[in-house]
This record gives sequence, C-alpha cells and structure tokens, in this order.
Amino acid sequence: MQSKLIAALIATTLSAAAFAAPETYSVDPTHTYPRFSYSHFGYSTQLSRFNKTSGTVTYDPAAKTGAVDVVIDMKSVDTGYDVFNGHIQGEDFLDTAKYPTATFKSATVRFEGDKPVAIDGQLTIKGVTKPVTLTVTSFQKMPHPMLKKDAIGANATTVIKRSEFNAGKYAPYVGDEVTLTIAVEAIRQ
Repeated sequence: MQSKLIAALIATTLSAAAFAAPETYSVDPTHTYPRFSYSHFGYSTQLSRFNKTSGTVTYDPAAKTGAVDVVIDMKSVDTGYDVFNGHIQGEDFLDTAKYPTATFKSATVRFEGDKPVAIDGQLTIKGVTKPVTLTVTSFQKMPHPMLKKDAIGANATTVIKRSEFNAGKYAPYVGDEVTLTIAVEAIRQ
C-alpha cells in the first residue's frame, strides 16, 4: 500500500511539473538597456543606448515557449552628448516628436534544451514594422540574490538597416547597418 502511495505522489509531482504554467517577468528598467552601434564615416563605430525600457517576458521551459513584449522610450536615447541626443531625435533619424516609442513583440522563441537561443518578432521604429530575429548570446534563470525572487537575464543581438525604418539620412557615409544589442533583466511577477 505504501509503495502505491509513493508511486502516486511521484506521478502527481512529475505530472504537475510537466504542466507548469508559463512564468511572467517584468523588465527591470534599471538593468535593461537596448544599445545600437553603427559606422561613423568609417572612422569609428559609435555606440549609444536607450535609458528607459519597459515590458514583459513570458518563459515556459517545460513547454519550450516564451514571449517578449518590450517598449523602448526613444526620447531616452543617450549618445553621451546632449546636443547629439537632440539631433538623433530629429525627423531625419528617430523623429521622437511623432514616434516616441519603439516596440519589439515576439512571434516565436526558439529553444535549445531549456534555454532560448533566438527570438523571432516584429520590430517597430518610426511606425515601420519589420520582422527581425534576435540571437540570444547568453541566458540565465535563477533566484535574484538581493530581491529574493526568481529572475531571468539575457543578452541578444540583431542587425537592421536604418533606411528600412525611414531613418537613413547620410547613408552610406554614416552606416546603414545598425547592430542592435539588448541586455535585459526581468523579475518574476
């Protein structure tokens, strides 16, 4: 009788684990920074970032599914130089007066084992939406040592052409290809 009870408990435990619900995480705005880099007349590679990002990440390693929904405040662009921040926010580039945010919404998250390795989705900049694939270069899930909550973190990258988003002024002298890299941390809700 006792062995049947133990077997039933084990089966119930394994069954519950297999049907675990997806976990939703809120993007930590103090540790999430989308960055972009491009060639500046061939002299150098310029690197800038956005300082305000929000959104959610859903992660289900058992089902090997996930979802990413991120909003970037384009007015938070940080080139390291206030005058240039204003220049980049102008109509020829980000046009933040008309398009204050950019978004990324995933369609599919691809896994190897229980870790995501690529995220296919739709990137919208200046009202133009294009499919992009973010390559996940690192991923970590563990309890946050300070917050005492589950947390996830990742780095991901892709390359886009700014001209495809109506931001191609001075191309090809100022590089049309822009590397987007995002460092994201998110805390379980």
